[in-house]
Amino acid sequence: MRKVDLCLSSEGTEVILATSNDEKHPPENIIDGNSETFWTTTGMFPQEFIICFHKHVKIEKLVIQSYLVRTLRIEKTTSKEPVGFEQWVEKDLVHTEGQLQNEEIVVHDGYATFLRFILVSAFDHFVSVHSISAEGLAVSSLS
Repeated sequence: MRKVDLCLSSEGTEVILATSNDEKHPPENIIDGNSETFWTTTGMFPQEFIICFHKHVKIEKLVIQSYLVRTLRIEKTTSKEPVGFEQWVEKDLVHTEGQLQNEEIVVHDGYATFLRFILVSAFDHFVSVHSISAEGLAVSSLS
């Protein structure tokens, strides 16, 4: 099996929930494979979004491209529905004035069917998430 970016819409991945929605910068932009497009929050924290893989996956590395995110928490579940999340990763990101934050996280025990990304706090009132990349393998279908 080859490792792929599991967080691409072209792999069947979907953003099934986002707490903010700007029609010019929708949450689907996070998984379109283009770091020029992005999802933006509409103020107030925490904010979150949930990614559904529609299959069981094993994630080995995450790369998050964002702007002005201070604290990021990532939760995962292996359920067939987006329930029973457990905290997996929590990171304080470095403020990068005028450029994207490019956070690479090598992960362990990366089995998941859904990921919940919680933007706990920010360096400003609004933040953007440009892309989420999850390097890993599709393990099995959800049936």
